[in-house]
Amino acid sequence: MVSVVHSVAAQSDFDQFFTTLSSGLLPADNLRLRAAVEYAWGVYGDKTLSSGEGVWSHGLGMAIILAGLKLDVDTRMAALFFAIPAYVENGTACIETVFGKPAAHLVQGMTRLNRLRPITRGFAAANVEAGEVSTAEMKTQIEVLRKMLLAMVEDVRVVLLRLASRTQTLRFCAGQPGDLREQLARETLDLYSPLANRLGVWDLKWELEDLSFRFLHPETYKKIARMLDEKRIEREQFIVDAVSKVREELAAVGVTDVEVYGRPKHIYSIWNKMQKKGVEFSEVFDIRALRIIVGDLKDCYAALGIVHNLWSPIAKEFDDYISNPKGNYYRSLHTAVRCADGRSLEIQIRTREMHKHAELGVAAHWRYKEGSKRSSEDDYDEKIAWLRQLLTWKDEVADSSDWVSHYKQAALDETLYVITPQGKVVDLPQGATPVDFAYRVHTDLGHRCRGARVNGQLVPLNTPLETGQQVEIITAKQGGPSRDWLNLTLNFIHTKSARIKVRAWFANLALEETLAEGRAIVARELQRLGQSSTNIDDLAHKFGFLKADDLYIAAARGELNLRQFQSAVRGGDLLAETRLPDAVQTRPSRPVEGNQGILIVGVDKLLTQLARCCKPAPPDAIQGFITRGKGISVHRADCSNFTHLAALHPERVIETGWGVETSGVFATDIVVDAHDRQGLLRDISEIFTREKLNVIGVNTQSKQGKAHMSFTVEITQLSQLQRTLTLIHEIEGVVGVRRA
Repeated sequence: MVSVVHSVAAQSDFDQFFTTLSSGLLPADNLRLRAAVEYAWGVYGDKTLSSGEGVWSHGLGMAIILAGLKLDVDTRMAALFFAIPAYVENGTACIETVFGKPAAHLVQGMTRLNRLRPITRGFAAANVEAGEVSTAEMKTQIEVLRKMLLAMVEDVRVVLLRLASRTQTLRFCAGQPGDLREQLARETLDLYSPLANRLGVWDLKWELEDLSFRFLHPETYKKIARMLDEKRIEREQFIVDAVSKVREELAAVGVTDVEVYGRPKHIYSIWNKMQKKGVEFSEVFDIRALRIIVGDLKDCYAALGIVHNLWSPIAKEFDDYISNPKGNYYRSLHTAVRCADGRSLEIQIRTREMHKHAELGVAAHWRYKEGSKRSSEDDYDEKIAWLRQLLTWKDEVADSSDWVSHYKQAALDETLYVITPQGKVVDLPQGATPVDFAYRVHTDLGHRCRGARVNGQLVPLNTPLETGQQVEIITAKQGGPSRDWLNLTLNFIHTKSARIKVRAWFANLALEETLAEGRAIVARELQRLGQSSTNIDDLAHKFGFLKADDLYIAAARGELNLRQFQSAVRGGDLLAETRLPDAVQTRPSRPVEGNQGILIVGVDKLLTQLARCCKPAPPDAIQGFITRGKGISVHRADCSNFTHLAALHPERVIETGWGVETSGVFATDIVVDAHDRQGLLRDISEIFTREKLNVIGVNTQSKQGKAHMSFTVEITQLSQLQRTLTLIHEIEGVVGVRRA
């Protein structure tokens, strides 16, 4: 192990920084930390980062920042070890062996977060004005990146390590020229300072913001800094007098356990307030500010009364964050007053406990309490869950009720974040697969998805994704989704939106097939009538359809009366064709009792029966066939059996139609194809029950996860059947449903 101590002078320097580095630790932890310093120095030596900063200097700076936050020894050691995995083979394992699992776990968490750097930097530095990305897209991506960054860590101390690393980088860059500073500043204001704000680590937040503002707007920064410096002596004397006056008044009412001091105002927050309120520097009330720290809650309101008695409160400048805490559980009383000489003064009043949370934020909650009782692991996990929910946000909000509504909409534990090859972050629910990812990016990408690479490796399309993975979709030039994707047992699709898009594709495919069939029927009939040049749109309008496609669908579904079609094509009265022809009117024809109102042209009281092969029902176009000994067998006009019989014995075909007042029930067959699952038959049966259909026959077959079902039901009219088919098609797992 290489020692960092080489001389008396070096020993003195080492002791000085180590005193700062080990502040607040127990003697045993001091020994561990000293060994960590020796180890890190021995590995890093004079190595440098891409920014030009020394690796050792960066790690030491991080550790000192975290010591200022009073974090535990493992976190400080992890800061020193931040680059060990890059320089030592199996570095994380070495750290665990020598320095313990907690420190190694934190280093591993930092390494994982480092994968995000090219992505965060790319979006933070994106040139919106040049049109590379829109402002809305960048804001959306930054929001998702914040969530992704938090979702990738299991211990909040990893986030604090990342914030400390960024603070140290900005400190180093403050003395360096180059364009890197502006890029880092934009990324910091987009990602890291809002993160520090949500954690309540104010010291880091203010420094991150001020340094970033200095890099982005150097002239404005210097102007505000000069205005702050010009009357510094006068302002400091004013603060001294105000502090003395408040202490005297508090002592007079018996409040002696109190601290009163001036509070520095940070340049970025001054500029931000000037921008938001549209005011000049002189109109910012909290250029002069006091902070009052008392022992208990009742003294907060006692101090507030004294302050308002001493000076005149400024209207609309009072906020009670004790009764209504901010989203990060920040509690304090804020007020602004006008002094006798007209100058404004902002005052914050809080207890020591509130102040501890405000200054150290989560660092105060997560610090290991050496020498005292430590909370149980359950409590620790509960705090982790609380924090991760707390850090889910849509954008920066000050009102706690707004924040609550935001975090309820998107809990981190229910969301994963994956990256496209172009660096865009896509959020998906836990359990999502590459197919879900493809449909989330674009519907067409989902339809043409044929394979996927996750972090460069080919994986099955039903592989569950994890946060931080890069996903690339392999596509076909054309084609559509697989029906297997709708099979719930195969787990290809997890999200409802992707499943809807796949079903819509197949529904559209079925529609195209129906349209093609209908076009063929209409074209064939027009050709038979010698009217191939007929305007289809006009013909559709005669039937009351809005467009030709509706006519084709009706023809394919057997809903088009051929007699009416022939009359419409020839230019006759369509409504007149709904009446029976003269042959029927002049002869004794009427509904035959017991045969559902079937009219046989020119025949009275002739035995009829509905053919079992096609099971016709009104208003199907029907034809009769004279059987031997069984009267008239009534078929649907498009029945394949009837077509065959008519070709063999055309003399036995007889024109047949439904009566004007058709009544009764008609048996019809329904065929369902679906992915087999538990409860499928029950769901279909519930549709039949709801539609009041009597099921008189059922036949189901299941093979290799696919179900083929046929049902014979009794209906009163065809519209009832069409409605039932539509409802069955919407059942989960159903691929197709049709009338047999």
